[in-house]
Amino acid sequence: MKLDDLKKQLEAQARAEGFAAMGICAPDAVPEAAGRLAEFLEAGRHGQMGWMAERVAWRGSAAALWPEARSVIMLAECYTPEVDPLAVLRQPDRGAVSVYAQGKDYHDLVKRRLKRLGRWLLDQAEPGAEIKVFVDTAPVMEKPLAQAAGLGWQGKHTNLLSRGLGNWFFLGAIFTTLDLPKDAPEVSHCGTCTACLDICPTRAFPAPYQLDARRCISYLTIEHRGPVDAALRGMMGNRIYGCDDCLAVCPWNKFAVAAAEIGYQPRVGAPELAELAGLDDAAFRARFSGSPIKRIGRERFVRNVLYAIGNSGLPRLRPVAAALIGDPDPAVDDAARWAVDRLS
Repeated sequence: MKLDDLKKQLEAQARAEGFAAMGICAPDAVPEAAGRLAEFLEAGRHGQMGWMAERVAWRGSAAALWPEARSVIMLAECYTPEVDPLAVLRQPDRGAVSVYAQGKDYHDLVKRRLKRLGRWLLDQAEPGAEIKVFVDTAPVMEKPLAQAAGLGWQGKHTNLLSRGLGNWFFLGAIFTTLDLPKDAPEVSHCGTCTACLDICPTRAFPAPYQLDARRCISYLTIEHRGPVDAALRGMMGNRIYGCDDCLAVCPWNKFAVAAAEIGYQPRVGAPELAELAGLDDAAFRARFSGSPIKRIGRERFVRNVLYAIGNSGLPRLRPVAAALIGDPDPAVDDAARWAVDRLS
């Protein structure tokens, strides 16, 4: 089969699998990404995410990650919410959980679909062809590669945007030794809009297209270990896992596509803070089994819940926070004392 025909059939198969879009680029299509990553790391904007620096050579160059690769197939999978994710911010007694974590863990769902598509590709290709699939956890610069493959562009909030999908989608990658036809890269269509920058509660964007993770609520609630800087706690509101503000206000979401995967249907919702604060380790693991939330552990999660309680302005939640003073985890104990003081 000619490679042009194979690419057309691959795109049709990708859509049959549930992917919303596909594009292809060369592994060395984003040489500028390594320089931007180096600047980000040198400024310390990665915070405690030491793993970003540990494999910086691979992360900065897809060609270095797997030298035999000749093509990178980038795929988008939508998880568009059915309701406004900002509405829960007006319910101070409940926790706001990022849309991407409302359903099953996307790593598992996307990788399963990527593997099926990859096996299909190998069945059609010449003998000896190879593939590798990646979903977020490997040192792959998915967003620059996706832009090079024409799927969209990195907006001023640094997330990927698409004129046909908005910005509610996951990215997956299939590296292959097949030299498939490449797509034209996408360019920015943000124009003069600054909605995503203006809404950020903690002012985590030093400039358009730049992010300081150390001030980002998604980073603070998920990646940051130990107590959060006291100056930032009050800005976190009732966000207990992730933050969707910059995504939710993007005007391009008027073109967002509904999620095809039933696993992304919300099952976490906006739980009551009082209930979440009472979770022990076993109850936490049971409650969030199969969810991305589980990976941060009970201590970090309850710490976030206590910050939300402190920000609630609801005196009736003060005893809930007081009950966790003296918790074996120092960050939980510190958060409980802070919440009690805020509600006194």
